[in-house]
Amino acid sequence: MQKKPQSEFAKLPSVDRLLSSDGATVLVEEYGHTAVVKATRGLLEEIRSLIRDGASLQISTAGLLADLASQLSRVNAPSLRPVFNLTGTVLHTNLGRAFLPEEAIADVVSVARGASNLEYDLATGKRGDRDSHLEELVCEITGAEAATVVNNNAAAVMLVLNTLAIGKEVPVSRGELVEIGGSFRIPDIMARSGCRLIEVGTTNRTHLKDFASAIGPDSAMIMKVHTSNYIIQGFTKDVPEVDLADLCHTHDLPFVNDLGSGTLANLENYGLPHEPTPMDALKDGADIVTFSGDKLLGGPQAGLIVGRRDLIAQIKSNPMKRALRCDKMTIAALSAVLRLYRDPARLSERLPVLKALARSVQEIQSAAERLLPALDQVMRDHATISATACESEIGSGALPTRTISSYGIAIQPNTKGKSGHGTRLNKFSEAFRHLPVPVVGRIQDDTFILDLRCLNDEAAFTAQLDKLDLTP
Repeated sequence: MQKKPQSEFAKLPSVDRLLSSDGATVLVEEYGHTAVVKATRGLLEEIRSLIRDGASLQISTAGLLADLASQLSRVNAPSLRPVFNLTGTVLHTNLGRAFLPEEAIADVVSVARGASNLEYDLATGKRGDRDSHLEELVCEITGAEAATVVNNNAAAVMLVLNTLAIGKEVPVSRGELVEIGGSFRIPDIMARSGCRLIEVGTTNRTHLKDFASAIGPDSAMIMKVHTSNYIIQGFTKDVPEVDLADLCHTHDLPFVNDLGSGTLANLENYGLPHEPTPMDALKDGADIVTFSGDKLLGGPQAGLIVGRRDLIAQIKSNPMKRALRCDKMTIAALSAVLRLYRDPARLSERLPVLKALARSVQEIQSAAERLLPALDQVMRDHATISATACESEIGSGALPTRTISSYGIAIQPNTKGKSGHGTRLNKFSEAFRHLPVPVVGRIQDDTFILDLRCLNDEAAFTAQLDKLDLTP
């Protein structure tokens, strides 16, 4: 290959020369001298490589600065970004699960800005307990004697087992040995907690006598695991929680109930299917109940442990508790969310997760009809746009076989029935994900669907539609 004339390389300015231009000063002020120098060197070397490969380039200072600004903006943009969740799964694990109310966001910002009384008792001037900011609220709502909080529900289960059952046996029904998100399995968590799993019954049928025969001198407790992410139907049998509690107490053993995605509200009051609550579990005799903070509760990621005062005291004294504790921002957010439960009459309006779940089909349909013209305007040359009835899911393992009637936008490529239809659907999905605020929908039945149940800012959504890149 004939080498490029040296004059092609001579068109490139030096690093110092480029950085001395007026446009570079603005970049240095925003990103810092070191970062801009590093990016400049990388950009110039990339251009030299293109010249060596025979590329013919139009090189100008303004063009170089524009490329540099674009690169610095991209590199310095946060990886964790807001998105529009239009998948139809309200509590989408991959999209951050629960979205917080404004009260919680304000409290997080407040404690993040400076010092706080996280572990400081303002009344006595002595060291305090970070659980004190939450325990009274949790107990008030659930009716538990005591409570503590860790960083997620898997940690809550692990801490309970490691405290109350280390080196001992824990009978669990075979039908409840679930695998939760990220390939975490109950048997694995139990093994890591230092206890021995005793499987009782069969996958579909477990009787009280199975648990009774499994109890021995090495038994530490009986644990029930709420199978929130699947349901076994047909010829099935499980043991009522009241009977398990009575059996445990007859043998002076704790009964532990892991609710997983436990809610603090009666979902039936909002037209939703019933989901067991910690209050139900405690009423049925559970000594310890564990559940998540960032699912149906509607708060930040956390694992709540409620129950008997003596058992909670043991759990809090476990050295592992420090490794699993929540930070000040989680505590601030969770406290704000829990305070909303003191006003149940307005909960569905103030708690975003519950508001999204309880949103009427008519309201969502109206939103679809309002958005239809804007979407049709930018996509009419590429697709047929229509409003459509669809089904939403709660998500995060809650009520896996139940859906909620919803409404959305159906986007059908103009290639319907032709080769390349699937490719165009994937292109549409990609184009929406590449918007300034990414939009995540779902492909279903050869259609790209935007379920609008969780869309809470129509103006921001439509304002960016002109940036859709739909080129093949």
